[in-house]
Amino acid sequence: MTALWTANEAALATGGLLGPDASWIAQGVSIDTRAVAPDDLFIALKGQRFDGHDFVIAALSNGAAAAMIDHPMPDADPVRLLTVLNTQASLEALAIAARARTSAKVIAVTGSVGKTGTKDALAKLLSAQGTTHATSGNLNNQIGLPLSLARMPASVAFGVFEAGMNHAGEIAPLSTMLRPHVAIITNVEAVHLEYFANIEAIADAKAEIFVGMDSDGIAVLNRDNAQFLRLQAHAKHRGVHHIWSFGIHAQADARLISAAVEASGSNVEASILGHRIQFQRPLPGRHQVQNALAVLLGVAAVGGDLVAAAKDLEGLEPVKGRGVTSDVEITGGGFRLIDETYNASPASVRAALAVLGMMTAPPSGRRIVVLGDMLELGEAGLTEHAGLVNSLFDARVDLVFTAGTLMRNLHEALPRSLQGGHADHSTALAPLVASAVGPGDIVLVKGSAGSRMGTVVEVLRSLASSPMEARHTV
Repeated sequence: MTALWTANEAALATGGLLGPDASWIAQGVSIDTRAVAPDDLFIALKGQRFDGHDFVIAALSNGAAAAMIDHPMPDADPVRLLTVLNTQASLEALAIAARARTSAKVIAVTGSVGKTGTKDALAKLLSAQGTTHATSGNLNNQIGLPLSLARMPASVAFGVFEAGMNHAGEIAPLSTMLRPHVAIITNVEAVHLEYFANIEAIADAKAEIFVGMDSDGIAVLNRDNAQFLRLQAHAKHRGVHHIWSFGIHAQADARLISAAVEASGSNVEASILGHRIQFQRPLPGRHQVQNALAVLLGVAAVGGDLVAAAKDLEGLEPVKGRGVTSDVEITGGGFRLIDETYNASPASVRAALAVLGMMTAPPSGRRIVVLGDMLELGEAGLTEHAGLVNSLFDARVDLVFTAGTLMRNLHEALPRSLQGGHADHSTALAPLVASAVGPGDIVLVKGSAGSRMGTVVEVLRSLASSPMEARHTV
């Protein structure tokens, strides 16, 4: 097996000092002893509430090949130590070295909504066409992205990375580290407004993804998004000459011709770089069709097989918290549970509600929505939460449960007939929802990660001894 990092390579990349006669080989990189694997290089990062150096001995005992530290640790085996000036800076240096040594085509994905799903789809499709390394989960910030990059083997053909932010200036250093050949911005929406003056400022922050690109790189933008021209101008200002777009717009490079959007998915026909392609998207919703167009452009931008990728789209399924559907059997029948608890914004909640509205409940069933606070909206939070009322009406929702301070505004804006119940937090709300659901119901649960709406999902699943995963997903 080819080493991910030898002792000498890691020392050269970081400028660190090795212990005497060090010859360890690392097959992975870890910053968490709870997830450390045998032969990992454990990096002892420091945070506001923790110091990774406190866990070095445990990491080495658990099989880590070595540990990267920035202050003396006399109790640790010196042969298995790499001493650096600063472990965070050295993690970034390791990431930069990983990028420098590979000839992989690198794609960076960002956007207000849909970036993780787009990244995951790209990774899945490209892995069928060549060795592919991708961000695990949503490791997309100032720690997660360099960690993901440091884990990339030199020999891969493709690298797919997600870049996230909630403040201006956070994506630029990530892009400089990644030096992407392709940068995809899925969209710009009213997310993180707590930290930005307006949506244009959010677009400017997302456009930092172009900072690390060369002039021969390709920017992939949503032609239907209101911030398209602003993003296009940023790309040109950065010297990116190739700008591809997707959407229903007549000038889009990946142009949607038609889409039969149903509760079980969509049948799509599109023109992609002049090629007329038909494909099925098993995840329902117009937003999923848009994301699929971005994914296919990304595949084409790194020289992948467009036709094969379009066919492989049919086999993609959602991951936990992003639309996974379960049939939960209870006395008298069962109800359908839709887990959308990964995160939430006004745009993503409306998209989920639109999908719910397409679903047909049995005659005795109801459409029940359980919503937790949408966070980081700043002064717009009150109006954005209350403003979901019309989307609930459009989705023909029968009952709404809410959790959190912000969601109280929605609860109070609803007619009494739709008010299922409100609680200050998800733990208190869960039993209210559990007592209300019945056979034939369709229950959508969604909220920002910080609102912990996964608690509601777990309680609802526990109503049956063995929930059955549905054969299709939404």
